Amino acid sequence: MKAPTPPAPIRAEGSRIIDGFGNAIRLRGVCLGGWLNMENFITGYSGNESLMRAKVREVLGDDRYERFFERLLTVFFNEADAAFLAENGLNVVRIALNYRHIEHDDKPFEIVEDGFRHLDRVIEQCAAHGIYTIIDLHSLPGYQNQHWHCDNPTHVASFWEHPHFQDRVVNMWEAMATRYKDNTWVAGYNLMNEPADETRKVVGPFYKRLVKAVRTIDPDHMLFVDGNSYATEFDIFDEPWENTIYTMHDYVPAGLGRLPLAHEPSYPKDGRYPGRESAHQQFFRRSQYMRDAGTPLMVGEFGPIYTNDEAIDSQRRVILADQLDIYREYNCSWSIWMYKDIGRQGLVYVKPESPYLKRFSDFVAKKFRLGADEWGTDGEGVREVTRPVQDLIEREAPDFNPYPRGRFDWVRTLLLNITIAHSLVDEYALLFRDLDDEELDALADSFAFENCQVREPLLEELKRG
Repeated sequence: MKAPTPPAPIRAEGSRIIDGFGNAIRLRGVCLGGWLNMENFITGYSGNESLMRAKVREVLGDDRYERFFERLLTVFFNEADAAFLAENGLNVVRIALNYRHIEHDDKPFEIVEDGFRHLDRVIEQCAAHGIYTIIDLHSLPGYQNQHWHCDNPTHVASFWEHPHFQDRVVNMWEAMATRYKDNTWVAGYNLMNEPADETRKVVGPFYKRLVKAVRTIDPDHMLFVDGNSYATEFDIFDEPWENTIYTMHDYVPAGLGRLPLAHEPSYPKDGRYPGRESAHQQFFRRSQYMRDAGTPLMVGEFGPIYTNDEAIDSQRRVILADQLDIYREYNCSWSIWMYKDIGRQGLVYVKPESPYLKRFSDFVAKKFRLGADEWGTDGEGVREVTRPVQDLIEREAPDFNPYPRGRFDWVRTLLLNITIAHSLVDEYALLFRDLDDEELDALADSFAFENCQVREPLLEELKRG
């Protein structure tokens, strides 16, 4: 039975969220990453999405490339996925979107109508099951942060340096606001994921411009606004905008298997999890602006990475339980990163015996050994190579502390996540060579809900959350 259509969009009233039927609501759901914005650790390739797609296209040719990715996007999230989330009490899906679906770099400012096909489909399928959706522009032209997850092949966030890129994003959001302004199952617009403006001079004024442009077309939908420095810093904002949620991202370093960031002093240098109070301190610090402003609280991304080592994973389940307990205490909405992947972090994941992982598991293991992905690795990879470089930079430039995350992350990004990762892209693409159409379809179909399994301990925690 199809869910009734809300008579009005969901909205923020003071510190509460009111749903389209007039009821106070706490959003609890998942981020749909790895789909309309692909990421290396989610589906197993190396490097950034646009580079990977170009190499796979070279191997498969245009027609078979389109066949594979069209089928993958179709099965990755469909009716069965929406039904599963609804059956387990989750009520929102935050959909990560790469700008390349709706605009091409060689034709800037031309909106690609066909690029909305899958987004429209999933919004409709979620709505049929009573699930709200948040449209999250995850990758912007010019790249709004320094890492792979905005499809950045470099370490430079050029978006902040070029008004051309900014103008294009305003144009995209004007098109999306026009398209979805009457859709009351769309909870709102996450204007840009994890901006990272080193100068701190552009991000605030650009947000003001973008909000004004969207509000001119759509005065009713909620806006979801990430803070600077990867949705962790909110002092760039003055008075809060009406009907706006300022969304923080709340990853606990110990849950990611990495050392804490330089600006997270509550964590010990060994990266171990000190307990609930440390997670509470981080949440309290990052939510300060929202609590002072009296706006609703929402964590747009959080969640540990799992290892299949029970000693480690049991501790990470404690981290998750502590975070969800804190969110309940503060009536904080949330969307966990993430819904589906090949087994690193997803609520649902591809089975190890699937055609896809049979084909790519050795490559994924190689990436892990080399530390080619940032997410879920220790950042060192082959230590006899990386340690001397890290030590050299630390010794010769002891005061080097680059934005956004300091020397270690800077060296790791350039050495592992760019140099080594990009050198492996051809190897991933060549694994598609000599496959017939039936085999290509089987690879894509590995991601269909019926061919995946559920991370049951995670599901039980989310149902309580």
